[in-house]
Amino acid sequence: MVTAKVWVLKKHFESFPKTSDFDLKKIELPNLKDGGKWKLLLESVFLSVDPYMRPYSRRDMKEGDIMIGTQVARVVESKNPAFTVGTFVVAGSGWRTHFISDGKDLQLIPSSWPESLPRSLALGTVGMPGLTAYFGLLEVCKIKPGETVLVNAAAGAVGSVVGQLAKIGGCKVVGSAGSDEKVAYLKKIGFDEAFNYKTVTSLDEALHKASPDGYDCFFDNVGGEFASIAINQMKKYGRIAVCGAISQYHDSMPQKGPYVQVPIVLKELQMEGFLVTRWNNRREEGLKALLKWVMEGKLKCHEQVTEGFENMPAAFIGMLKGENLGKAIVKV
Repeated sequence: MVTAKVWVLKKHFESFPKTSDFDLKKIELPNLKDGGKWKLLLESVFLSVDPYMRPYSRRDMKEGDIMIGTQVARVVESKNPAFTVGTFVVAGSGWRTHFISDGKDLQLIPSSWPESLPRSLALGTVGMPGLTAYFGLLEVCKIKPGETVLVNAAAGAVGSVVGQLAKIGGCKVVGSAGSDEKVAYLKKIGFDEAFNYKTVTSLDEALHKASPDGYDCFFDNVGGEFASIAINQMKKYGRIAVCGAISQYHDSMPQKGPYVQVPIVLKELQMEGFLVTRWNNRREEGLKALLKWVMEGKLKCHEQVTEGFENMPAAFIGMLKGENLGKAIVKV
């Protein structure tokens, strides 16, 4: 019998999450049996911490539930011929060191995965965040060569891929991030313009300076004041892909205006929220393209790796504070 460590949501977050909102527990997992429902025993190797966990925990979880999340896991015992021992998978089994599965919700990492790439990229650039950037740009923004694309939270797991894919698509790219180190990183990976939104005297002026003619596409991960200002700098018929609203996830009271209807009407803008799961039927297409660009060196990856399962809450809170560059990962 295997003992798994799990992090549970002890208390729903009030404003910004705290380490005291979590509780580390141990649970005993049943042995696998021939003919039983549970066919696989897996151990987590890498776990992901992502912004969506903040609003989804309130929507989908009860206090005492195991914290939601995704991991790269290795099969350590199998009674399912489709998953041999040593196989790596992506699973959405929450913050756990070990878990059992019937195999239905596991996504195999192909045996052809290049040895030169860490498998943790299956949680980032060649995983859900990369697919979010891929489909958000291609299907919502519908970028065209020669256009100008704006992305905020640009040094994060999604934003950094958005900017690079837009460059691959022949666009000019402007990124906003929250530190000078992140701005330097954005320029290193090919952004045409980048600025630190925390230090500019005027966000409106910074956006105008970066692209005096305005923006064709805006990939919004932040919402709030940034989005309200950026919408006024869109070109006529511009497209806005609303991926997230991290500036509002910790509000105890909903923010009020300013309101977006006037610029949307006068500039005839398209503004669309989306979830990457809309394109689950095209997942393999997206992953194949992302992996190809990574191997060609066109798509660069950066991971912020925290060592130790016991540090899951700290990694999660640090990511929400913007301490990560690229994808935040916990290595068990």
